[in-house]
Amino acid sequence: MSNVRAKRVAEQLKKEISDIIQREVKDPRIGFLTVTDVDITGDLQQATVFVTVYGEEEEKQGTLQALEKAKGFIRTEAGRRVQLRKTPEIYFEFDESIERGNRIESLLRDMRERE
Repeated sequence: MSNVRAKRVAEQLKKEISDIIQREVKDPRIGFLTVTDVDITGDLQQATVFVTVYGEEEEKQGTLQALEKAKGFIRTEAGRRVQLRKTPEIYFEFDESIERGNRIESLLRDMRERE
């Protein structure tokens, strides 16, 4: 399977999953979240959806639980919209890159202030 095709499918899934979560999933546990990336295997069988959730740790866990519960619906809707022969299995994970970037920026700022 072409790596270019996998990237195109991942980008399309990212757009559609984000739209499905915002417009279709009505679980009140889902807080303010952003789908930041989708990583899909080369054979298009598994997709890891990275999300950023704003709020406390309790809200983040509640959002992840709600996404796991709605995973079947999200997968079905995404498959209908993207029209692949087989819709990839979806896994949700927190995207820690923004928090990590903020922490590094804070540490660098502290170092500059000490100098």
